[in-house]
Amino acid sequence: MHADQLTVSPETVRMLVDEQFPEWRSLPVTSIAAQGTVNAIFRIGDRFAARFPLLPGPVESTRRGLEAEAEAARELMGRTRFPTPEPIALGEPGAGYPLPWSVQTWLAGVVATDEDPGESVAFAQDMADLINDLRTIDTRGRTFGGNGRGGDLQTHDGWMETCFEHSEALLDVPRLRRMWKDLRSLPGKAADVMTHGDLIPGNVLVSAGRLAGILDVGGFGPADPAVDLVGAWHLLEAGPREVLRLDLGCDDLEWERGKAWAFIQAMGVVWYYLETNPVMSRMGKLTLERILADTPQHR
Repeated sequence: MHADQLTVSPETVRMLVDEQFPEWRSLPVTSIAAQGTVNAIFRIGDRFAARFPLLPGPVESTRRGLEAEAEAARELMGRTRFPTPEPIALGEPGAGYPLPWSVQTWLAGVVATDEDPGESVAFAQDMADLINDLRTIDTRGRTFGGNGRGGDLQTHDGWMETCFEHSEALLDVPRLRRMWKDLRSLPGKAADVMTHGDLIPGNVLVSAGRLAGILDVGGFGPADPAVDLVGAWHLLEAGPREVLRLDLGCDDLEWERGKAWAFIQAMGVVWYYLETNPVMSRMGKLTLERILADTPQHR
């Protein structure tokens, strides 16, 4: 998926586990065909999941990033009625793999890319409960750190221009440019709250049309309250999406800012993952279709 992506084989994982966690030597190691973009996922026995960063980088900064993700996961644990992974251990470079890696608990369930909850009103209500739970957690005076989605929309202008240029043959770019011109100008007035930050289908577990758990919680932190509304556009069709909005009590500005964050994410994944991660690319296209269907065209 990335030009400089690392390769992680089951044999490498087996050696790393055996060397660094001998108590797990008897547990099978299984590669997981996940749709993630920055980690290779392997299951260790029935209880654990190992995550291996795919992008190369300095060892110490990678370790700090994994430690920060584990801290965020521990802070979130038990704060919502929906299961989230528990950090278990950090592994070290070895066996030909150059970076630290992490182990967390395995959560049962099917990701929303494989069990589409888009028409489920009950799932929309669960999503509203999750977002409300996250928002009630104390920020402890923290604010958005400046990386990724969650601050000023206009800081993404350069990335949006890159996306438009790469999407000419894929999307209705003139209309999308006009839409971005409106979305980027939305003011941000609300105070930061605690957010998941990446409520896409691959990070959401579903069971019988209900929300069964949340994955990839390392980005849990303070941000624009509208950031978690991306789930409205990535996961829900029009009727359940309106249920989510009503349950959260979103005003027009917050709702449109949520649409803007979903727009940024969708524009990025359509072209970037077109060949290397078709599931992510299709997610972006579907999200943009929902946004376009909800937004009147300008003359």
